[in-house]
Amino acid sequence: GCKTLGIEPPKEGKQTGTDVEKLQNWLCQNFYDIRTFGAVMSIKPSAGIVRGPVQMTFAKSAEPIVPMEITITRIAVASEKEREAEKEHMMGRKYIVPYALYRTEGFISAKLAEKTGFSEEDLALLWEALANMFDHDRSAARGKMTPRKLVVFRHESPLGNAPAHKLLDMVKVNPVHGDNPPRRFEDYEVIVPTQADMPAGVTVEEKF
Repeated sequence: GCKTLGIEPPKEGKQTGTDVEKLQNWLCQNFYDIRTFGAVMSIKPSAGIVRGPVQMTFAKSAEPIVPMEITITRIAVASEKEREAEKEHMMGRKYIVPYALYRTEGFISAKLAEKTGFSEEDLALLWEALANMFDHDRSAARGKMTPRKLVVFRHESPLGNAPAHKLLDMVKVNPVHGDNPPRRFEDYEVIVPTQADMPAGVTVEEKF
């Protein structure tokens, strides 16, 4: 509520545009995720909608994938009913993907960053988070998921020096596993453009 945020609600119960703007500014200053990705904050006191400068697309696999089904068991009695039925275990199924290379694309708006206060320090933290996001979140379902490459196109102009889709199309992912199914990163060739390929005002960086 308002007291938790340290912000007093409007006395007449109706918020003005200034109230909402002040609340948005406070939230952006205090919460990294809001100033980075934005938020829809309609719970009273309403803070409206904050458009974040960082937007990510859904990841898509380089090739169609076929999940493999494996059987799992539970060796435990979960209830008296199961005990009476002498049911000592239950069978289940889990689906795994032996290997797949996913590609996602992201966009950062310099103009929206100015509005939310997203800084170069915040950007450096984003790169660090992307590089280490799976290292401390392991699970049997996700296996050995890991980011393999991060390619960044930086523009000199806040409005961009080249269309984003043309730059992203320069990053190619080609399968080189032949007739065998892919089982490792080396089964793909990832082609990253060089600085010589860049339009004027754009630099390309490989973060990892």
